[in-house]
Amino acid sequence: MKYDEEEKKIIDAYESGKMKLSTPTKKEIESIKAMAKNTFKKDKRITIRLYDHDYKGIQKKAMEMGIPYQTLISGIIHRYIEGELVSKNR
Repeated sequence: MKYDEEEKKIIDAYESGKMKLSTPTKKEIESIKAMAKNTFKKDKRITIRLYDHDYKGIQKKAMEMGIPYQTLISGIIHRYIEGELVSKNR
């Protein structure tokens, strides 16, 4: 696994004893759980129109991956927004 500079500094500090792990309180754990739940909560519905060829292609890819096609479309949009999907022209 590759680490960025900040991650390397944290690992070095922990391994050298300069940083110690602490156990989170019950309140902190509940807060973290609530944040995680809200992070993955899908709360917007949209309607889109696709070319029949694209729709069938998405369904086929999703079936090959063993996931619902809506999940595949949502994942593609998310990855694009996060900058993980880029055009080949770039």
